[in-house]
Amino acid sequence: MPNTQENLEVAFAGESKAYQKYIAFAKQAQKDGFTNIAKLFRTTAEAEKIHAEGHLKALEAIGSTIENLEVAIGGETYEFEDMYPPMYEQAVKENHKAKRMFGYALEAEKVHAQLYRKALRAAKDGKDIEEIGIYLCPICGYIELGMPTEECPVCGVKPSGFVQI
Repeated sequence: MPNTQENLEVAFAGESKAYQKYIAFAKQAQKDGFTNIAKLFRTTAEAEKIHAEGHLKALEAIGSTIENLEVAIGGETYEFEDMYPPMYEQAVKENHKAKRMFGYALEAEKVHAQLYRKALRAAKDGKDIEEIGIYLCPICGYIELGMPTEECPVCGVKPSGFVQI
């Protein structure tokens, strides 16, 4: 029988997955014209996020900003060095439509790690990163500091397609 620590990790993963799934379901319901069902999915997603954050806190997995940046760098680096390359290669081999998003994620995760490294250097100096606008490509997940002036280097979205979160 698993211990509480293991249960918390499983619960965190499950609640995090449910959050993402319900957000995607809400977008589809909205697209299908079911505004209130979309609201129900979004509200339930927020409830799942509350559960996930509670489990993460119980795991004592939230440290200082510097510690959190180090964890984030490790996670992003793992994704682009170890996790996504074989997934991408397999999808290409099978000519599966997943190759597109695997390829996007592989490239975007490299940038995420670079940005976190920049933030870590600043935080270690007791500074925040300069707020110049942080923009997200809504297609591939690439992040740009400052107003984009060129197409997304990962998927080619025009600068006007980026969103500020």
